[in-house]
Amino acid sequence: MAHDDIRARLAALIAASGHSYGALSRMLRRNDAYLQQYVKRGTPRVLAEADRRLLAAFFRVDEAELGGPAAAAPSVAIRRLEIAASAGPGALAEEDRAGGAAHFDPRLLAQLGVRPADAAEIRARGDSMAPLIEDGDLMLVDERDRRVRDQPAVFVIRLDGVLLVKRVARAGAMLRITSDNPAAGTIAPQAPDAVEVIGRVVWLSRALR
Repeated sequence: MAHDDIRARLAALIAASGHSYGALSRMLRRNDAYLQQYVKRGTPRVLAEADRRLLAAFFRVDEAELGGPAAAAPSVAIRRLEIAASAGPGALAEEDRAGGAAHFDPRLLAQLGVRPADAAEIRARGDSMAPLIEDGDLMLVDERDRRVRDQPAVFVIRLDGVLLVKRVARAGAMLRITSDNPAAGTIAPQAPDAVEVIGRVVWLSRALR
């Protein structure tokens, strides 16, 4: 918020409370003119953090209304899977093992169009999808989005008991499965019933190296 807006908000709160500027200044253990000078003259330019916190508690408002940091958005929990989807030689994945919960900003999930109940976090292993997906990247997978189309998209799939992250597209009656890294090996076209589509990769997280 702009400084003028913060001072105006504080003035409105003081007026509505019925308390005087002097009384509230004394509550803060300041001189009687402290809050009046802040509101009317802009001195000090910014409320001290301790004063802002006390005033917000007194008026029962969010500290952000008086220039404090915005409250953190609540997070939502999604499933975190212990298995790793291979972007390399492949790893056997006989079953999906829950590894606790990952926490995401609900605004991000809404922006991506993913419902928390349909989301899972899986770590990538290998470099066959580099440079898009690197070894160790965390992938957010939308398990509701399993439809393979003519246009390639990045999916987590299970093929012959191996969990993979690949580009998958329809090629006539078959599925074409490819890697982004030209050095990676090729996979022969597969019949749709030979491939279990786990979900589409919609978001990545990685540490800077």
